[in-house]
Amino acid sequence: MDGVDLSIFQSRLSAVCEEMGAALQRASLSTNIKDRLDFSCAVFDPHGELCAQAAHIPVHLGSMAYAMRDIVDRMDWTGGDMVVVNDPYLGGTHLPDVTMIAPVFVEGRRIAFVANRAHHADIGAKMAGSMPLSRTLAEEGIIIPPRTIVRQSGIDEFALDEILSQLRNPLQARGDFTAQISANRIGERRLIELIAAFGRRDYLEGLEQLNAYAARLARSALAEIPDGRYRYRDFMDDDGMGYTDIPIVATVTVENGQVAVDFTGTAQQTEGNINCPISVAAAAVYYVFRCLMPFQTPTCSGSFRPLSLTAPAGCLVNARRPAAVAAGNVETSMRIVDVIMGALAEALPHIIPAASQGTMNNIAMGGFTVDGPWDYYETIGGGTGASAEGAGASAVHSHMTNTRNTPIESLEIHFPLRIRRYAIRRGSGGRGRCRGGDGLIREYEFLAPAAVTLLTERRRYSPWGLNGAASGQVGENHVRRKRLPAKTAWSAKPGDILSIATPGGGGWNPAPDDASGDDSRPIRRRPVKRIPCS
Repeated sequence: MDGVDLSIFQSRLSAVCEEMGAALQRASLSTNIKDRLDFSCAVFDPHGELCAQAAHIPVHLGSMAYAMRDIVDRMDWTGGDMVVVNDPYLGGTHLPDVTMIAPVFVEGRRIAFVANRAHHADIGAKMAGSMPLSRTLAEEGIIIPPRTIVRQSGIDEFALDEILSQLRNPLQARGDFTAQISANRIGERRLIELIAAFGRRDYLEGLEQLNAYAARLARSALAEIPDGRYRYRDFMDDDGMGYTDIPIVATVTVENGQVAVDFTGTAQQTEGNINCPISVAAAAVYYVFRCLMPFQTPTCSGSFRPLSLTAPAGCLVNARRPAAVAAGNVETSMRIVDVIMGALAEALPHIIPAASQGTMNNIAMGGFTVDGPWDYYETIGGGTGASAEGAGASAVHSHMTNTRNTPIESLEIHFPLRIRRYAIRRGSGGRGRCRGGDGLIREYEFLAPAAVTLLTERRRYSPWGLNGAASGQVGENHVRRKRLPAKTAWSAKPGDILSIATPGGGGWNPAPDDASGDDSRPIRRRPVKRIPCS
């Protein structure tokens, strides 16, 4: 293919993923999928290497790109079958993220896979919203190892019912599972049409050319980073079980367009659920370096070839079973991004931005009403870091999350909740020549009893500024005018008001009239326990 043909080929592959996402959104029942768009879709080659993805959730897609080959090698694949999996230690992220994988056969030969991953607000945990304060993986919900859920194009009702029987709202869950199956069927159909248009041999050769092109662009972009070793350390606030000030350390070695990331020095896995499997750490690393590549770089396996990473087994970012991981996917992944960017800021001071809010501000809740059980989960945006290009953005999702907010109208229609306030948290961005973006304030009034869990970060350690600029303000959680810990669970009563104030982004370069310097030091409280370094 020439350059024009290759660009068209890439666009048509990406369009398959986009159409899969549209089908999944429109066919799903839960607000988490249809309104927040907490899902991702991708196409893989016959060996499980990433070919294309839609612009969905970075932590979903990067982890699938890292772990799909292992899943492919575990199963015997037959045309018309689909496999479901959510096990974080077998290619997943955390239990609510359920992945549906379908092989694509042409002329009797396996030629591709289509896959989608969607976050289910109910995956069988004892706490509503399935994002509990947990110590082991088993406490976080049902564990689905790779198993066939569709056989020869028909749903295996026994397998599906076995999963649904362990959930609080099986009717809604059935709708979401069948929406995921439908999305894969759309993807399979469109991919077969695409292969028919190009021919099987030309399609496979096109994939090779696409990966080679992506690798060239990636190496060219990474070669702009000065050779050297760059190291940075940042901290997780706590693990929800009494351990605080938990370090994540990354050493980034750059040499001739090749990059190696080493997490030696990172804390050991914790008692709480901020641990993450290595696939999640890989997703964060891939995301940062993909942001440094040209816009037109195909997001396929070739673009990740110049990257490698290592992490000691049993550390926070390469946890061992049965460590709890519910918050690792959503919170630790965000801090890994901060650490990698902090390391690269030394090498690329006019490209790397200050720290963004560094948390997804997870809130999970649920209970029972006359209409039956309900489960709700959402993440909340905040401020992004400023850079040499200008001020940070306010009130947006950033880095490893790419969801929408839940519209107030949808939330209040479906759940016994009322939003009392939803506003930009003015002044929460860090001061500087370029100011950090501001966070959000979101207040929930409970209209019925509910079990509530918060998994948040940057409540102790501020999002750092760069070059002496100020940090963003830390986030705050309050209920009944009482300040809550970053990670907590409690029972809400009707009339209670929960207020979440999310962090602002860090500033870039001190303002000419700002003599205060860097105020990015963390809010210090006496540590209860410390995690030893690996």
